[in-house]
Amino acid sequence: MLTNGCFDLLHVGHLRTLQAARACGDFLIVGLNSDLGVQRLKGPARPLVPEAERAELLAGLRCVDYVCLFDEPTALELAAALRPRVYVKSVEYRDKPLPERAVVEAAGGRVELVEVHVGHSTTDLVAKVLAGPGR
Repeated sequence: MLTNGCFDLLHVGHLRTLQAARACGDFLIVGLNSDLGVQRLKGPARPLVPEAERAELLAGLRCVDYVCLFDEPTALELAAALRPRVYVKSVEYRDKPLPERAVVEAAGGRVELVEVHVGHSTTDLVAKVLAGPGR
């Protein structure tokens, strides 16, 4: 299986999503957006945690078997190279374009959408820290 993301400021929402992805099969590869890729997606102030540290944190999780960095804007090339039997993303992608879908399905794989854990996001954590104590 394959999933991907930025995983900047690893939090319980990430963990639960990765555990759900792992439950879809017996081996989980996490494609990790490089620092350059995160900047493209999230802006020049991100990532907050460098790619090597994000990769180390992810690799230390029991549900993750392998982590690989990618620089491209999407995981399309990674999915084409790995040809996963299952590509896992959150249900947030139910009504959004998922460029990896075509390459995964063309190779005989399928896309699984797992529940997202509302109230847990890096953006929310950053806002809370910037708001200060008690807010």
